[in-house]
Amino acid sequence: MGLPREVLFRGELVRTAIFKEPVEGQIKLRKLNLDGDEQADLTVHGGKDKAVYAYPMEHYEYWQHELPDTALPWGMFGENFTTEGLMEDEVSIGDCFQIGSAKVVATQPRMPCYKLGVKFGRMDIVKRFLASGRPGIYFKVLQEGKVAAGDSIELISKDENNVTVKDIVRLYVKDNKDIETMQRAMKIKALPSGWRYHFRQQLEQLAR
Repeated sequence: MGLPREVLFRGELVRTAIFKEPVEGQIKLRKLNLDGDEQADLTVHGGKDKAVYAYPMEHYEYWQHELPDTALPWGMFGENFTTEGLMEDEVSIGDCFQIGSAKVVATQPRMPCYKLGVKFGRMDIVKRFLASGRPGIYFKVLQEGKVAAGDSIELISKDENNVTVKDIVRLYVKDNKDIETMQRAMKIKALPSGWRYHFRQQLEQLAR
């Protein structure tokens, strides 16, 4: 978890909450975030659809190979939960999970901003992160509850439209003519309005 702080980056002060630290014991997961955790810029971060961010521990090996001279402690990508076995090509938008006594639903992948570059001290990480196809997963909190490190993440239900988190990134980055998948994505109740608008625009352009 982490609270907003000001850091010096390329001669300018930047306010960010991307610097996260592990915590022990149970923490209350609320509708907007974890107790003791905040977002610095609510215009692009946070909100109900981005209440909690999870990043797979499996990706750390890839990034250690890509950035051999960079220390990569857990939480390096600004995630609230460093997970195991929760992969973007298996989790669909709209899938519901139980974590501790809380319930969450997968809403979208992370689209990186310059704050990730601030964290890593290099701006090329933003494009590399997006191109890697390893975005992590944002969740909306359906039921507030207490969570703790080591809690299992249990699947409660699968969304019937079967559009994975990785599919959303693929449609955005390189495959903007996959009409069938975009149409299924538009049916997902948990998909935020911004993504719905993007896909609607894409479908309208293809229909011309």
